[in-house]
Amino acid sequence: MELVKKNIHMDRVRAKAADQIAMDDDINISDSMPDAQTIILDKADVKIDEVKGTTDHVTVKGTLLFSILYQTDEENSSLYCMEGKLPFEEQIYMEGVANTDTVNVAWEIEDFSSSLINSRKLNIQALVALRLTLEELYDEETAVELCMEEPAEFCKKQMEIAEIAVSKKDIFRIKEEIPLPQNEPNIFQTLWKSIQLSNLHFVPMEEKIGIQGELKLFLLYEGEGEDAPVRTFTTTVPVQGTMECHGCMENMYADIRSTVSHQELEIRPDFDGEERVIGLDLVLDLDIRLYEQENVEILSDVYGVTKEIEAVTRQGQYRRFLPAEGAQHRILDRMKIQAGSPRMLQLLWSEGTVHMDHIQPVENGIAIDGSVEIRALYQTSDEKLPYSVLSGTIPFEYTMKIPGMSVTDTFHVNANLEQLAVNMVDSEELDVKAVLSFAAMVFSQVYEDVISDIRVSELDATKLAELPGIVAYVAREGDTLWQLGKKYYVPIAQIMEMNNLSSDKLEAGAKLLIVK
Repeated sequence: MELVKKNIHMDRVRAKAADQIAMDDDINISDSMPDAQTIILDKADVKIDEVKGTTDHVTVKGTLLFSILYQTDEENSSLYCMEGKLPFEEQIYMEGVANTDTVNVAWEIEDFSSSLINSRKLNIQALVALRLTLEELYDEETAVELCMEEPAEFCKKQMEIAEIAVSKKDIFRIKEEIPLPQNEPNIFQTLWKSIQLSNLHFVPMEEKIGIQGELKLFLLYEGEGEDAPVRTFTTTVPVQGTMECHGCMENMYADIRSTVSHQELEIRPDFDGEERVIGLDLVLDLDIRLYEQENVEILSDVYGVTKEIEAVTRQGQYRRFLPAEGAQHRILDRMKIQAGSPRMLQLLWSEGTVHMDHIQPVENGIAIDGSVEIRALYQTSDEKLPYSVLSGTIPFEYTMKIPGMSVTDTFHVNANLEQLAVNMVDSEELDVKAVLSFAAMVFSQVYEDVISDIRVSELDATKLAELPGIVAYVAREGDTLWQLGKKYYVPIAQIMEMNNLSSDKLEAGAKLLIVK
């Protein structure tokens, strides 16, 4: 007698760790750049250069990349952009990690600020949160069939299991050339740029993955000419494409996480040799997991007819995909400039960043507390300070409704700023309307007793002698033919034939004749 087993391919998180890196440094302005009078805009990004595991520790090396837009005290109030970087290295305790493991690192800049120490020196402060995960693929060996020589009975039960079909890392490159409108001057130099990817969707297809989204570009630049006018250019470009993915199928569930690992903007000449074409080159690092939910029949019990057959069981751990529809949440608020700040003459550009501060599983859903950080660049009525920024944070609370979800389920949530509209109410106040979209991948944990081995022995003669050769039985509530056959060592088909039963379902009060 032999068990036929199937390997169910799954993935799991083996270890987690989190850390914060506080950075505080003074940076000198390059000698080739003029003195700074006022900081207008700042931003930062993180590049992870190396992740190396040792025994119970992970060393993360990276770089904080920053850009500072400042105004000089020159007569024409020129704007300049200073870029720089700060390296960091952090050793993080992570129990169970070995030097052969591959650890994934996700990061978020929780706080970033810049300030002037004097006209030639800046202070940079940043708080970077690191989240480390060690994930692994494993097989849950599950008995699905029984090959037997001796007469025996076995039963099965169906399970819905999410099996991982594809697990890999890949890249997707976005290249665009965007011409300036005819009414805009040629680009002399770029002062500030913002490139944001939004509404990214990954669609499983046959042997490939479809990618859709939007690329939002804002450019603050100095135009050609004696007056050197400062101009703004804003556009949205659709992102569409496919990438090959062996083993991908349309009906699979996709959990694909993306980060921008490379971002480059280059001003190129057009056919007339004028600097009017904006070349964009972005590289997305993709962590791809594709799941297939299937119904699997597993062996649940077995008994012998002429011999004693014992099923040895153990607890198996499986996952079932819990469908979670995308959700949207609208926020409305107003932002007012601080006392003493220059008044708004014209709104030039705005952007928003979603931060999820607390994510908590609840019954039938996921509770999310967070905020949307808003920044708006505007032209002022002050000739000495022609540009300024109004920034603020709008908190939100939202619960995604996911029927059937429990607090023990595992999940991953993505948040996206799907729409943002910032408009002037007057010279001191902005009206903010935004739509947040949330997408979740949820797995329900399933624990089942599965048969790991079969033990066959001779029937106990004493026990066999005590069993009656014929039994008249009246079925009780909850009785099954399986229970009766196992108790009296009788094949189920024999009981059904003896009692002219067309189904193995028993009703309470049914009269049966069981003959050994």
